[in-house]
Amino acid sequence: MNLIYGIKDKPGFGKTMLFALQQLLAIMAATIAVPAIVENGLTASAALFGAGVGTIIYLLFTKSSSPVFLGSSFAFIGSMFSAFGGAASISVGYWGLIIGAAMAGLVYIIIAAVVKKFGVNWIDRLMPPVIIGPTVSIIGLSLSSNAVGDLMKSSVEGGSTYVAILCGIVTLAVTMLCSTYGKKFGRLIPFIIGILAGYITASVFALIGSLSDNPSLIVINYQALKALNFKSLSGYISLPKFTVILGGVDGLKGITPSYLLTLFSAYVPVAFVVFAEHLADHKNLSAIIGTDLLKNPGLSRTLLGDGVGTFVSTLFGGCPNTTYGESIGCVAITRNASTVSIWGCAFLCIIFSLISPIVAFLETIPNCVMGGVCIALYGFIAVSGFKMFQKVDLNKNRNLFVASVIFITGVGGMVVSFGAVEIRTVACALILGILTNLMLSGEKEE
Repeated sequence: MNLIYGIKDKPGFGKTMLFALQQLLAIMAATIAVPAIVENGLTASAALFGAGVGTIIYLLFTKSSSPVFLGSSFAFIGSMFSAFGGAASISVGYWGLIIGAAMAGLVYIIIAAVVKKFGVNWIDRLMPPVIIGPTVSIIGLSLSSNAVGDLMKSSVEGGSTYVAILCGIVTLAVTMLCSTYGKKFGRLIPFIIGILAGYITASVFALIGSLSDNPSLIVINYQALKALNFKSLSGYISLPKFTVILGGVDGLKGITPSYLLTLFSAYVPVAFVVFAEHLADHKNLSAIIGTDLLKNPGLSRTLLGDGVGTFVSTLFGGCPNTTYGESIGCVAITRNASTVSIWGCAFLCIIFSLISPIVAFLETIPNCVMGGVCIALYGFIAVSGFKMFQKVDLNKNRNLFVASVIFITGVGGMVVSFGAVEIRTVACALILGILTNLMLSGEKEE
């Protein structure tokens, strides 16, 4: 891809802040969704803070050579439920999140050591383009239902689905038009412009609905902004509820050997699965920016950054991190691979998590608007995967079966659970693809 800004390029301060804000808007919905799903006292502001700190650690380990943001991982949601479900109290559960993340981080560190010792060629043999390409596509395709679901969702009960769809389509259309026909600067921030257009559209409908007493036209919820109390300092600045503080000293007393075993079974297998997603994401990003990240800065460094970043992020926000497809999609569409933008996004996450009005405003962006953006983001991920295996000979039965197994199990949404451990769609598709490739490795050349 012909990049506008390369990895080491440094746009001006103003541009960098806009690029950083765009990355933030791209990753925000998923990052704050995980604590909303898990609940138990976890907050969006703490998740943003943790994601920012985790990304900074990742950038330090990779020597600012990998332009991707680390946000809350959906793969660990089941593990997080196990941390609370197996705890005698909520406070013990907070420590369970931290200990579980440490176990997952250790898995990354061990794999990184193996990669450092034996290199990455064995990974290329284990997962050639016929496996990685379809798997990357599945990362985007498996998220498609989330994007469409959000596109059709009102943020207010009773809001019209048709109005929500219209606001989402406006967002998508403006994003596409800016990216395709915009001037150089407009092409670099299509998501910001698109989200603002969708937000304004939703606000206009809300105003009309309020004046005409027609609640079906209201699809945007301003409750987070209304709840701000500007008569106190908390209305302006507030410290997020950090996991390590919520646990308290007494929470450590409830940790038992059986509870640690529960955490091990819930976190460690998932960590191996997320490693596969980590690998697929970096393969995808490498194809987009034209630099093999598995060799420079090296898979061992990206794994260490992801592992240590996951642990530190959990100390603050409670959510283990993972490399974000939304961030990669943002790089692909804007053709801006500057890691300075990722640094800016990480610091914005930390700063915004402390400013109450900004956190409240971000929470008011309607689901339908984010759905419109995610259609473009997830679509680009899927298409990037197609590009990665376009030179694979699908006339060979081996390649045909490998790709078929990955696509069908991935699009079909295959999920396998072993007690509290859940192997999610992308991991299932990847594992079956690897097994199929190994099983048919004896195919003779014609």
